[in-house]
Amino acid sequence: MSVRPILQWPDKRLRAAAAPVASITDDIRSTWDDMVDTMDAMPGQGVGLAAPQIGVMLELAVVDVTPDRSRRILLANPSVLHASDEMERGTEASPCLPGVAADILRPKSVTVRFTNADGMVDRRDFEGLEARSLLHQIDHLAGRMYFDNLRPVKRDMLLRKAAKQRG
Repeated sequence: MSVRPILQWPDKRLRAAAAPVASITDDIRSTWDDMVDTMDAMPGQGVGLAAPQIGVMLELAVVDVTPDRSRRILLANPSVLHASDEMERGTEASPCLPGVAADILRPKSVTVRFTNADGMVDRRDFEGLEARSLLHQIDHLAGRMYFDNLRPVKRDMLLRKAAKQRG
């Protein structure tokens, strides 16, 4: 298990869709372990990470929004089956684009189907920050960034601010 380097925007891999995971193998479990270590090492303790963020182009994600890291969720091939009509605005950021964040409108709750660490297809309901983090990671798996949910003017302002901070 190790902390892996995180790709930095505008790395082209962050715009590429990840490939589905065929089966849960020891290599997949090892990647999940590295992803958890990497998520836990993020400044401000990250609440999720998608495999493409560390250059692994597979549909893998990890999420844990608890302060004590007691509810780790390991997902392969996650897909949204249902999203609530009730929306919620919340601040999102990414270690791929450090130093900036934006308020993003997302469904308050979702039902997600995924393959779990035991290789079984699972279906679970998530709400609040957990739902937000899952949707954020699913966006990464599709080659989208959180700022793609902003209007063009706000997105451009955010990217300019991030570029200015990078120097």
